[in-house]
Amino acid sequence: MPDAELKPQVYKDPRPKEHFDPFHERVRTSEPEWVYEAVRVLTVLHALITYRARGIGAERVPNGPVILAPNHASFMDHFFTGLCIRRRVQFMGKSQLFKPGPLQWIYSHGGVFPVRRGHHDEEAFISAFDILGRGGAVVMYCEGGRSRTGELAETAKPGVGRLALESGVPVVPVAILGSYQVRNWTKLSFPKVTISYGEPLKFERIEHPTREQQQQAADVVFDRVKGLHAELERLGPKGALKLNRERTHAARSSVAPSAGS
Repeated sequence: MPDAELKPQVYKDPRPKEHFDPFHERVRTSEPEWVYEAVRVLTVLHALITYRARGIGAERVPNGPVILAPNHASFMDHFFTGLCIRRRVQFMGKSQLFKPGPLQWIYSHGGVFPVRRGHHDEEAFISAFDILGRGGAVVMYCEGGRSRTGELAETAKPGVGRLALESGVPVVPVAILGSYQVRNWTKLSFPKVTISYGEPLKFERIEHPTREQQQQAADVVFDRVKGLHAELERLGPKGALKLNRERTHAARSSVAPSAGS
């Protein structure tokens, strides 16, 4: 199936750091506002009806501070990531999203915070740590930017490793299958999307991890994402959902009290 043509990516944002300070201040000092729930209702309905999106293993996402680490192939991935869990998720959005207009207002008041493309943006990490510090959920893509081919990258970017090590909070690997072809809606082609949540990973907290340690942690997380993604590809959406039901039934049966107890 041919894919829709993509716009060229802009890899460096020329605007100064100070331009983005108000957006960071908002997410550091307040929770997402009512607009988050309004957008969530619309996007959940859109995902469930248009893309027949289904989730597997959402119960594995713990309460409290958590990092959700999915693969990234579509602008819809942050909505797919939060689709099946009953909590608000916040994510780093590329700075090009923050342009004057209604979408900028929605992003900012909905809990999205910018990361300056083409720069070492410490402010984005400070915002992420503040959100985790108050018990929030942060989405950070293992591959950094969006895949242009639909294929998973060979290696992860170290950012998710840094966030995991310095915060010490659990990391849930997330595999999203089918989102690459979401952009084909212009051709009236609507793929099925399946989201699989893995078992949480917990790393020993390191206050100042080296670049090598950050990369190692990121690779561990991304290897889990690759494994989940490969299973979804092998089984297909129906097969993956069936296997999950069987696993859930087996787990419940194993902990059920015996008849004589």
